Amino acid sequence: MTDAIRRATLDELAEHGYGRTSVEAVARRAGVGKAAVYRRFPSKLSLVVGVVSETAVRPEDIPDTGSLVADVRAFLDAAHELLLHPLGSRIIPDLVSEAIRIPELGAVLEQAVGVPRRRLCRQILHRAVERGELPDNLDHELALDLIPAGLYWRISVRRARITDAERGRLAGAVVAGLRAL
Repeated sequence: MTDAIRRATLDELAEHGYGRTSVEAVARRAGVGKAAVYRRFPSKLSLVVGVVSETAVRPEDIPDTGSLVADVRAFLDAAHELLLHPLGSRIIPDLVSEAIRIPELGAVLEQAVGVPRRRLCRQILHRAVERGELPDNLDHELALDLIPAGLYWRISVRRARITDAERGRLAGAVVAGLRAL
């Protein structure tokens, strides 16, 4: 995928939302013909999901810091950056809403973004179990929901800011919750 198509897709999504984004508008913004986009992506759905998954699923967001608290904090910092990015802050809430209204979009996003992000985040849990920071019988599915929940709620639902110090406190609270599972 070209950088121009990627950027044009993100800009269109941020400005117009999924419902009003079109392959034609993306092509026009990218300075390419529609055929150039359609050669890579057979539909708007595949274009949007391809670009969003490439942007939202980044292994570098899950560093191995050597401790559970620091790993969770690094994850929260990366998620914070994504949720507050000028494009991400507009695209993510729109796609979440659209995924509820359009089940096919929701299913494809879950497979292309949700599953891979959870797979990456699961590494935090596995490392913590191996280091003895979490029990072997940890409920991984519940833990994977718990890690991003407070941050997402605070930023995307309440539209509140969260400071660096608050992210540190949140990481500690998440880890305390993980240990209680």
